[in-house]
Amino acid sequence: MVSKKRQLKATPTYSAKRVLPSGVVIEIAIYRLPQPDAGRPHGYKYRLFCGDARGRCLVRYDNEQGKGDHVHYGDREQPYVFASAEQLLADFARDIASYCEDVS
Repeated sequence: MVSKKRQLKATPTYSAKRVLPSGVVIEIAIYRLPQPDAGRPHGYKYRLFCGDARGRCLVRYDNEQGKGDHVHYGDREQPYVFASAEQLLADFARDIASYCEDVS
């Protein structure tokens, strides 16, 4: 008999989507992992996206498996130093402020 490992799921901690009058789309999804792993030692999985009306990325913070924490500014990608979920949200809000009339 083959034993199956029970896989625990990530718990959503914050999720939001907003379309601004200008057509700018803001999507945020932050999950708490059941336990940290090598690629996400802080224990969070996240994707914060700000795109134009055509869906092109203006700013995106994410930590997809195998790439670690990083941020995209258009087509340019650079590492991101994760400090906390609160700081992640603050950094994202700061970075998208120039694209948005109202990000609150």
